[in-house]
Amino acid sequence: MDQGMKKLLPALWLPVLIGTAVHGLRVEKNLKKEVEPEPFRNFHHSCMLKSFSQPASSSVHTLTPSDIQAVAAIGSLGNIGDSRMQHSDLQDSIPRNLIQTSMGTLTALVSRFNPSVRHYSSPGNSRAASQMGTSSLLEQAEELIHSMRDSQELDYEKNWKLITIFYPYSSRASDSPESSPLDSIKGLEEVLDFLHEKVPKAFVNLVDSTQLPALSNPHMDQNMRSISDSCIGSIGCSTLDDIIRRWSYQNTLEKLLASKWYDQSDDFAVVPQTSLQEAEVHPARNGRDNVDSPKRSSVEIPGKEFSALGVELWNNMMEPIGQKQPYRLSKITKPVCPSQEHPYFFTYRNSNYSPSPVESAQEQQPEQLSFGTIIPCSDRSPSDTVPQSVHKLRPADIKVIGALGDSLTAANGAGSSPLNIADVLVQYRGLSWSVGGDENVKTVTTLANILREFNPSLTGFSTGRGTHQKPNASLNQAVAGAVSEGLSSQARRLVDLMKGDTKINFQEDWKLVTVFIGGNDLCASCTSLEQFSPENFVSNIQTALDILHKEVPRLFVNLVTVLHITTLSELYHEESVKCPKKLMSSLCSCAVNHNVNAPEMEVLEILNKKYQDATRHLIETGRYDTREDFTVVVQPFLEGTTMPKTAEGVPDASFFAPDCFHFQQKTHSQAARALWNNMLEPLGEKTDAQRLEDEIILKCPSPDQPYLRTQKNSGYSYPTQPLEVYGSQMLCKNRAPSVISPVSVHSLKPADMQVIAALGDSLTAGNAIGSKPNDMSDLNTQYRGLAWSIGGDASLRTVTTLSNILLEFNTNLTGYSTSTGGPSDPISFLNRAVPGAQAEDLSDQAEQLVKLMKNDSRINFDTDWKIITIFIGIHDLCNYCKDINHYSAANFSSRIQKALDILHAEVPRTLVNLVEVMDFLPLRQLFLDSRLPCSMRVAEESCGCILPIKEGSSELMMMSETVKAYQNSMQNLVETGRYDTREDFTVVLQPFLRNISLPLLQGDRPDISFFAPDCFHLSQKSHSQLSRALWNNMLEPLGKKTFSCDFTANITLGCPTTSQPFLGTYKNSNYTYSPLEPTKKPNQNWGSDLSCPGQTPSEEVPTSVHKLRPSDIQVIAALGDSLTTAVGAQATGLSDLKTSWRGLSWSAGSEGSLESHTTLPNILKKFNPNLSGFSTGTEKETAGFNRAVGEATAQNLSAQALELVELMKSSPDINYKEDWKLVTILIGRNDLCQYCLDRDTYSVGKYVQHLQDSLDILYAELPRAFVNVVEIMELTGLRQIEREASGCVLSGLSLCPCFLKPQENSAELQEMQRVNRDFQERSTMMINGGRYDKREDFAVVVQPFFQNTNMPLDRDGKPDLSFFAVDCFHFSARGYASMAAALWNNMLEPVGQKQSYNNFTYERSTLTCPTSEHPFLFTSRNSGSQTSGSTAENNRAAVPYWAVIVAVAAGILAGSPV
Repeated sequence: MDQGMKKLLPALWLPVLIGTAVHGLRVEKNLKKEVEPEPFRNFHHSCMLKSFSQPASSSVHTLTPSDIQAVAAIGSLGNIGDSRMQHSDLQDSIPRNLIQTSMGTLTALVSRFNPSVRHYSSPGNSRAASQMGTSSLLEQAEELIHSMRDSQELDYEKNWKLITIFYPYSSRASDSPESSPLDSIKGLEEVLDFLHEKVPKAFVNLVDSTQLPALSNPHMDQNMRSISDSCIGSIGCSTLDDIIRRWSYQNTLEKLLASKWYDQSDDFAVVPQTSLQEAEVHPARNGRDNVDSPKRSSVEIPGKEFSALGVELWNNMMEPIGQKQPYRLSKITKPVCPSQEHPYFFTYRNSNYSPSPVESAQEQQPEQLSFGTIIPCSDRSPSDTVPQSVHKLRPADIKVIGALGDSLTAANGAGSSPLNIADVLVQYRGLSWSVGGDENVKTVTTLANILREFNPSLTGFSTGRGTHQKPNASLNQAVAGAVSEGLSSQARRLVDLMKGDTKINFQEDWKLVTVFIGGNDLCASCTSLEQFSPENFVSNIQTALDILHKEVPRLFVNLVTVLHITTLSELYHEESVKCPKKLMSSLCSCAVNHNVNAPEMEVLEILNKKYQDATRHLIETGRYDTREDFTVVVQPFLEGTTMPKTAEGVPDASFFAPDCFHFQQKTHSQAARALWNNMLEPLGEKTDAQRLEDEIILKCPSPDQPYLRTQKNSGYSYPTQPLEVYGSQMLCKNRAPSVISPVSVHSLKPADMQVIAALGDSLTAGNAIGSKPNDMSDLNTQYRGLAWSIGGDASLRTVTTLSNILLEFNTNLTGYSTSTGGPSDPISFLNRAVPGAQAEDLSDQAEQLVKLMKNDSRINFDTDWKIITIFIGIHDLCNYCKDINHYSAANFSSRIQKALDILHAEVPRTLVNLVEVMDFLPLRQLFLDSRLPCSMRVAEESCGCILPIKEGSSELMMMSETVKAYQNSMQNLVETGRYDTREDFTVVLQPFLRNISLPLLQGDRPDISFFAPDCFHLSQKSHSQLSRALWNNMLEPLGKKTFSCDFTANITLGCPTTSQPFLGTYKNSNYTYSPLEPTKKPNQNWGSDLSCPGQTPSEEVPTSVHKLRPSDIQVIAALGDSLTTAVGAQATGLSDLKTSWRGLSWSAGSEGSLESHTTLPNILKKFNPNLSGFSTGTEKETAGFNRAVGEATAQNLSAQALELVELMKSSPDINYKEDWKLVTILIGRNDLCQYCLDRDTYSVGKYVQHLQDSLDILYAELPRAFVNVVEIMELTGLRQIEREASGCVLSGLSLCPCFLKPQENSAELQEMQRVNRDFQERSTMMINGGRYDKREDFAVVVQPFFQNTNMPLDRDGKPDLSFFAVDCFHFSARGYASMAAALWNNMLEPVGQKQSYNNFTYERSTLTCPTSEHPFLFTSRNSGSQTSGSTAENNRAAVPYWAVIVAVAAGILAGSPV
């Protein structure tokens, strides 16, 4: 402390000695001249402010300390003097002295600028400040004003007055939760109105006295101990209540200050010097709240801290609104000088601060929803006799239900209405998801109400509202605000209640208790990572479960794992959702006070996961499975739950109470349903990421398994002990080697392997596997002992590598690398990988490996079986764009061949794993995502040809094609059979890295924990996954190997089977290598033969569209997307994939003749050679009336229609009014493929409306027209291509994500299939509704051949890619020819009898002819069909089941080109 402050302190302490002895209405001189200290004069001089002799300010907003003539205070310190304390003298003296002394200190500071300032006090303040609440403020104010008016030393009308109001915010636990904490505001408002009316020239400070640190003394500490027990393990006693009440108080006070006139005049201002917004409440900062708080911030009584308040109040007056500091009172801080830029006290106006009330959650009432549920279970009977085993427990056997937890189980705010934030204090226990029993399941869905449908005599459930101490809480002993530390206390109370309840047969009744805790631990974890560590968390749970296990017979415990707390941040940061953010910050600061990309959020994510993992590991020890009548089952349905979203994709606040933190009844209902379903799901198959916005249908016990599922009745095996993060469990029971050492590589068991080796680059050398996050200096460290295919550090339990897996089968395995070091270090052994190596370096590594194996005494070179894993190519791809010839796929495969040839020629008894080159392209997102710390400079240096390239660029297309070319070249090399000429040697391609998915966290943020600090190499987390995936690939037979890798998947190590105990090779898989195809297929002629004798035009040009013959058509046109522009028809690669081969367009092209190209115009030209309007070639100039646009969606169709009409009107080649025109429309595939990305833009309703708008244009403008509307195709079949086909140059996921990305049988896929059908049906209903039947010369006919699309298959039952373009999304010339034939045949079939499927077969004679009985194109009228919206349904129903079977069979038989 500097000398100036040492001199100043006595002056600040002096009021303690002289100010507190003064009573009555009078003026006090705070400092006598004989004791006036030098430091005060130094303080004044150091501030260098204007002289106090200058005229006083005319405005309160430019008020300086020298303007102040009077200092006064009114109010009380609230519960600082607790009425329960027995020492009344001390009770009165503490607050009285604090107020008097602090005001004396404040007066002393002001006197350094104006020596004539006087301190005024009221008898009420002096007499009983501690006992007077806001109700006495008005009386004190009246007395104070009276004393000022009577003072001879104060000009009441002209002198400036500084008045401080100490007002206590009351949050006593005794307050009723239903009572409003805002009532005390009314008293404060009354006083402020009085002062504003009666006091001229006043600056009023507001100080919330309850925000001052608690003042400790022995008597207070002793008293606090008497009420401490109920506070343990809770943010309540009741800090949860206090948070809500404080927020409501703050909101109301801010509204008061915003709505009143206190800051509108120049002679009066009110300034809060303790802003509730700035004084955050941090629940459970030390695990228990009020028990420890006096210890944390207590001060001695009496002492200098009383003066400290005066100094801190002075300093806050020097701070702008919004920057006020909390009061510490632990020491006297240095007084702050007014600045030269701002020499006056701060007000709202001169702070440029506008008080704005905090908005609360939902602005409007949500729609009334039913929270009831229908129980679909017909069998609700109990067991025939009361079961003895918890593993034979039926739902109806449960007689008692209970619950432990926090406010989510206490159901705070579950029944609150929007905007009523104070109501979140109410605990709606009757609505609680796990134990509430209000009404019945038809209106209130809870677990208890579900179980009451099975056993109406169930007891223990909670009803109504109130705390856990009320009788109606029953066995719901959850405590609002609880943390895990308090769980054992809850368990103790629960056991005592059950034992003492006469309705419960404690020994005989079966009981169900649900435990759910941890949210508050995580919300407070950032304040003390040690206290809220996973170890402490699980220890607290264990203590509670141990009590139940020891004392409670016949008990089934649901242990619900903690939810994914970080999703709360989405709700907090979503600007379009109005939530009380200050309140949310107080309730869960650790989850919402940081941006989603902040390191703190990553720490919380990891901690959240560790909580969940630790919970599971506790139960998997089997600690609670030692009795037949007791078990604990982890119910994980909330583990991966994401923030529920609205249809617009924003967080849905209707799932939350008004505080946007607790659950609304809607969520309680969903949680109850999900928990019930979890209880019926076997272990190992439980839902662990329930989507709350989805409909949840209750499951029923099955006849063969009518029990609540446990570890035993699920047939589930726990690990023997918790595994380390990167370890694995080997579950294979048969680990024996062959009885006799095999002579054939095709009879090789894992235990037969005696030597392991590896070749490759830095991913096999192990660069940076063990590096710490952000430690770029460690990138060159080669952690060879952790390398996925060859490392041998530790054991499988802690380090998963291929070596450690094989060591479980043969402990004598040798060759693996350990520790860290380079390829020349002994620890590398047979790990010959070199960082940065490319394929051309592989042969050198192979030669070194052969030499080492031949010369090492630990290896019997001739007789030991060896496994060698080769992984190369990343660095070749990373340099490809620099020299595409040097790094071509052909050179790549030839370099690998050179290395394999060495091994094949030199090494006996060897199985070579040739791991297919990784598709590295998804890793680009790590460097393109600005939220991540991945450096673009590192990307350019490490892999400049892949990592920096942008989405949608030509470079990306080139590299995507190159990756596939590399992969195909490796496959072709192996399938030559070049390395299968000996019985003791083979090379097996392991393709699991062909397609990888980037690991993502919530919010689609890439999970960088899978990567080294450079975001290029892989961390141990990824190496562990690669090891597991490689091992499983090795066990899979050829032809059935997995060719994708999900880094985040839970990959379980597979085991050899009795029927296939060997490592998979081509021979023991009965696999036949595919014959090599020629590099370029011969051109195919996809023309057709058609001879329809006697087909002549009508004798007269028909005036009715219903009498229109094919030969009457004179003009042809088309609208649509890339299918109509014929993209891909003759493409050979990415370079010409976007070319529009309009001359081959199935509906509008006329390249060549029908004999060489089957298109609708070429067919019609057989009837009318003078047909016009068709497109030819690939250029726009020859597009004719084919106005389709490649990327078009339905919203672009009307523009095409307008363009077509204008083009026809201006064309000199046609007679616009007299010529008959045929227009074909096919649109919607792009809409469907993008539907899930924007459900509004691509909705069914908008699709139909856009189609209608386009038809309306044609109907209004186009004379003599027959319009084909081809029903949008069924897109599900594309999934089979994506799943089974190879050789596609682009991933279908990028072309049609909404159909190809969802998992099989997922809700997302089912939705897309439904939308696909809706597109078909609703467009057909619109067209057949009679809208276009008013004109005789116009008709619109739906052609439904695409309604049911059967995938064309080859002879092996795989997708026949000859029908598809090289992207496997568009069609080839053959596919378009099939479409043209199907359309033509549809046109000649009556409406209602049209073929509604297309099997994509090809024959030259498939085209039909008009009949003599009906030579016309069919319309609804000439088909004899009623125009109605039911046509689609009738047509769909008309497709016989056998027709689909025949169509599929025909596709297979016709698979080979004709």
